[in-house]
Amino acid sequence: MDGTDGVNMAEGVDLPGLPSRTDGPPVRWPRRTAALLGSCHPGPTTAVTLLITGLAVAAGQDAAGCALVAAAVLTGQLSVGWSNDAVDAARDTAAGRSAKPVVGGAVSARAVRTAALVALALCVPLSLAYGRLAGTVHLAGVAAAWSYNLRLKSTVLSWLPYAVGFASLPAFVTLGLPGQPRPAWWIVTAAALVGVGAHLGNVLPDIGSDLALGVRGWPQRLGPSVVRLLLPVPLVAATVLLALGRPGPLGAVAVGAALIMAAGGSLMGRHRPKVPFLAAILVAGVDVALLLWQGTALA
Repeated sequence: MDGTDGVNMAEGVDLPGLPSRTDGPPVRWPRRTAALLGSCHPGPTTAVTLLITGLAVAAGQDAAGCALVAAAVLTGQLSVGWSNDAVDAARDTAAGRSAKPVVGGAVSARAVRTAALVALALCVPLSLAYGRLAGTVHLAGVAAAWSYNLRLKSTVLSWLPYAVGFASLPAFVTLGLPGQPRPAWWIVTAAALVGVGAHLGNVLPDIGSDLALGVRGWPQRLGPSVVRLLLPVPLVAATVLLALGRPGPLGAVAVGAALIMAAGGSLMGRHRPKVPFLAAILVAGVDVALLLWQGTALA
């Protein structure tokens, strides 16, 4: 969920500072396809889709419902990931982030932008097919993620789309169950906390280059040292909340594991900047494992 301010996502509008085509020999379609898939942020996209589908299974959803959850979440995450790279292409180019497929020239910003819009168009009916209320909640979370990409990344409210987006996912699952049960408040709150932690971990490696390019979101204003110290707090708080919400022997183990991984990621981040975000994903996995063990506690 990275982005830039005020960039037009409309079809056919080139991003400022980035040419619509690259010089040199044409890129063959297998490489273009691989680059397009690489632009969707495949790691987080896959992880979130699998985790939320697992929640649907744990909540007792039937096979058709689980398939809808997977399809809706996947298309939503694809739209967010692709819009991220499309909106941020000029800024990534200025920062010299050559690992980004668009910056490397393997795929055009226009192609990534089109893929984002197609994924978003698919996400709408898939979400609503799971239930009108549930789908609306999920689409609100996707909209929050897009608002980060398009505007809020460079504001003090940069944490808010992450909190809303993550919180919407367990609510989406439960509201699509028979009877539309409301999600437990402590589960939604824990998901929001995981989202805040994911935001801190995701931004941490790029704080220096972000500040040089004028991006002043919440973590950038705090600075890398403060972010490294703060990162474990929302993640472990989420695990504690889940453990207290449904007490059991697994809770203490989960809290201990989350504490070790979050704190370890924060410490290792001084020398390996990407480790804190990976630790955030692992702690989110611990939280989901705790929910899977608890089963029907989701609603």
